[in-house]
Amino acid sequence: MAAPKIEEISHQPMDQLQGLEYCIDSDPSWVESIALGFQHYILALGTAVMIPSFLVPLMGGNDGDKVRVVQTLLFVEGINTLLQTLFGTRLPTVMGGSYAFMVPIISIIHDSKLSRIEDSHLRFLSTMRAVQGAMIVASSIQIILGFSQLWAICSRFFSPLGMVPVIALVGFGLFDRGFPVVGHCVEIGIPMLILFIVLSQYLKNFKTRQLPILERFALLISATVIWAYAHLLTASGAYKHRPELTQHSCRTDKANLISSAPWIKIPYPLEWGAPTFDAGHSFGMMAAVLVSLIESTGAYKAASRLASATPPPAHVLSRGVGWQGIGILLSGLFGTLTGSTVSVENVGLLGSTRVGSRRVIQISAGFMIFFSMLGKFGALFASIPFPIFAAAYCVLFGLVASVGLSFLQFTNMNSLRNLFITGIALFLGFSVPEYFREYTSKALHGPTHTRAGWFNDFLNTIFFSSPSVALIVAVFLDNTLEYKDSTKDRGMPWWANFRTFKGDTRNEEFYTLPFNLNHYFPPS
Repeated sequence: MAAPKIEEISHQPMDQLQGLEYCIDSDPSWVESIALGFQHYILALGTAVMIPSFLVPLMGGNDGDKVRVVQTLLFVEGINTLLQTLFGTRLPTVMGGSYAFMVPIISIIHDSKLSRIEDSHLRFLSTMRAVQGAMIVASSIQIILGFSQLWAICSRFFSPLGMVPVIALVGFGLFDRGFPVVGHCVEIGIPMLILFIVLSQYLKNFKTRQLPILERFALLISATVIWAYAHLLTASGAYKHRPELTQHSCRTDKANLISSAPWIKIPYPLEWGAPTFDAGHSFGMMAAVLVSLIESTGAYKAASRLASATPPPAHVLSRGVGWQGIGILLSGLFGTLTGSTVSVENVGLLGSTRVGSRRVIQISAGFMIFFSMLGKFGALFASIPFPIFAAAYCVLFGLVASVGLSFLQFTNMNSLRNLFITGIALFLGFSVPEYFREYTSKALHGPTHTRAGWFNDFLNTIFFSSPSVALIVAVFLDNTLEYKDSTKDRGMPWWANFRTFKGDTRNEEFYTLPFNLNHYFPPS
């Protein structure tokens, strides 16, 4: 038997992902774009509701306060998404809320000066203003790193090998938002997971008027079907005598969002009052801003691949970070209870639908702004039970993680050096944050526990993040272990073409600013 040819057992590395129907600058029809934009909006609701639902009660807020925060968060998400897709990286990324900010925010909630306020509503307002002040100050980190091009200089130390664990853990690191939440209500979570996979993968070739409707709108169809099923279970009294956690996770009427939401409410800056400023709170919040910067860097690179674009050049990446800092500043001014970061689940949806169009994401931003002002309608969609979102996350987070692993094709994985760096960065990226989570759940404070609260918040926030740990480990090892003799093994010859704006002719097609702004802000 003849030995197989090399092309039969290996695959040629590809700059751009193949098999996508629409890339970053090609658009579906307007009707299809609007439907896809609405689907991205529905997916973004999960995080937009989860974060305020957890934090607002801890602050002393009621259901009405929770609804106002959700509306404000969605409104600012819509603005930030438009800014990022127009003037930032220009990648098709939804800018959502970040879980990284929860550690410093919970620390602010437990500040003795705030927690001893007896009136619950006054405590909520005082805590909100303290969070706003800390976020406004901390946003300067990304604004300075981005617009000064300092992050572009930092990114020169990144290689395909060093980015693999970071991008992979942007998806894998959110594993606790997936099946553990599905398990809170398996009777709707498991059917949602199965139906989403069946529609998006097994029935993807089913077409109506040449449109693969089941693949393209798998999330929307499956979420609607399971939501209706959950409402039927709720109306029939299936959860009447179940534990409180089960009712909260399964019932479609438990969140009290619709009854508490106003018909029309336009969010505006400083609606909670004048922000208050505290140096300790601000230092802790700066760590969350750095974490969101690292996580977004990985997510931008994943989005570029799922939009069939080239990796964003250093200048474009830094520009996006600067606009993300502006987004965090807006979050502080409006009072969203979380900062801005790339929505990982929406990046995964680009791959699931095979549509990486920028226009679709801009339309989804329009839906966010529109429904955040029409309170009752927005609250209706926001009442979808969390396990439905979590089931979709199981697929979409995994898809983003696999995009990170795909960067290994540009490296030499027959190198023991590369195997060592990839393995230890991935392992510690899982293991260190898990240690911090377990320690915190038992001791009710993080492993870093000194008299300096800001120092505790800073380190605990950094090491709670899987991508941040992976970046620290991978980039350090990659730039200190035999790095001079491993340029080709690290994938640097391929990476070099995309480090500058003019390094590849396709960069101009994907990342040029609109309205001829590149004439006034020439890329480097």
